[in-house]
Order: sequence, then C-alpha cells, then structure tokens
Amino acid sequence: MTTRRDSLVWLAAAALPAMAALPARAADAPLRMVATEFPPYTGSQLPGGGIACEVTRSALAQAGRAMALSFRPWARALLEFQRGEHDGVIGAWRSEERERTMRFPQPLGILNQVGFMARADRRPRVDDLAALRDLRIGVVHGYANPPRFEAANLSTEGAVDDLANLRKLLAGRVDLALIDKGVGAHLLETQLREAAGKLVWLEPAVMELPLYTVFSKGRPEGERLAAAFTRGIGELQGSGRLAMLLQQGARWQ
Repeated sequence: MTTRRDSLVWLAAAALPAMAALPARAADAPLRMVATEFPPYTGSQLPGGGIACEVTRSALAQAGRAMALSFRPWARALLEFQRGEHDGVIGAWRSEERERTMRFPQPLGILNQVGFMARADRRPRVDDLAALRDLRIGVVHGYANPPRFEAANLSTEGAVDDLANLRKLLAGRVDLALIDKGVGAHLLETQLREAAGKLVWLEPAVMELPLYTVFSKGRPEGERLAAAFTRGIGELQGSGRLAMLLQQGARWQ
C-alpha cells in the first residue's frame, strides 16, 4: 500500500488544566476497559492493543491508574458498558445520543477520516450523498455514523464489524461500505490481502471524527475518571510523550 493521509494524527497546541486525581481508595483495582476490533487503532492482535489503547494506558498511568483490557464486538461492548461491566470504552466517536450516557474527556489525538469504500469496478460519486439513495450502504451495528450520513437517510445494512462489512462488499451484498480510511487500508493489508486491488477508497470523506476514551455518566466515579484521564492526557502532551506515542503508532499513514 502507498502512504496515506487517512486518520491524521493531531495535537492540541495549548496545555490542559490540571484536574483532581481519583481518591486513593479507588486506585487499587485496575480499571476495566473495553475496546473492539478497530485496527490499526484498537485490536486484540495489535501490540499493546493498538495505539488508542496505548495512549489510554499511558494517560491512566499518569493519573495513577492501571487498566485491564478486554475486547468485544462493538454493540456488545456498548451494552456491557451500559450495564456497568466496564469502567470505560476505548475508541469511541462523539455523538449527541452518546453524550446522554457517556462522559467525553480530552480526545486521544487521533482523527478518523470516515467515508466509503467500493468495489474497484464500480465507483459511484460520493460527493453528493443524496445521489446514493438507490444503493445499499454497509455499516457496523452500534457505530456512531457521521451526522451528515444519517441525515441523508440512505438504505443501510448492518454488520458485526468492519471486516464483515468489507467481506459483504466484496461479495456484492452491499454497494458501498462506510468505514474509517485507515481501518479499510489496514484490513486490506492484513486479513483481506486477496482483495488488494478489488476494493478502493472513494474521495471525499464524509467526515473527520476525533477518537475518544469514554466513561459513564450514570456512575458516580465516571466524572472523576474523566477528570483524571484529561489530566493524564495533559501531562502526556506537556512532556512530549503523547507526540512520541502517536508517531510510533502512526503506521497507517
């Protein structure tokens, strides 16, 4: 694969304000964090669980917290999180609906470029979403899709994850797959090598979305966790460690 501009790594210029750490009594047990298979950002087969997990682990360590990491399909991860089985979710996009139940601290510094992949022999124009109303769009169950995409009210078909979504695209079961550009490229380089040249990314992207680690609004400790995490990200940023982590993990560029 050639060098890509997808999923740009960015850093905020200003330092973040310090925030109170968690009380000592909460610092003993590792936080139960959950992520999904979203390589190259999160994944059970990636070093450290992927760059989003590495940044999360380092930010929590700055706040004096360790974490235990598990992986679930996305819809199941969200369900278990809402039931209180996990303290936080790594690798979430922000949406109005999620803000009702999730606390969004400082983002991780990863910007996802979300748009369409298509079969190489059929490349519709995607600059006008209204023109896609007769097509079947593959999406992933539980993902927060870009508001512009949702507003277009297109015909969608759900899949359990991005890999399944691309396989449906290859089989002709959907006409387009809504996906992060870096995820699509990574899957074509790894688990879908036989499809190299058969699937292509279509410009322009629908939207760019920052990636977050989130905590619960419904649990008393959620506010403290989010504050501690923001403080940890700020310390990583101020020391230059965040930039180093992102550069080391930016293999998808």
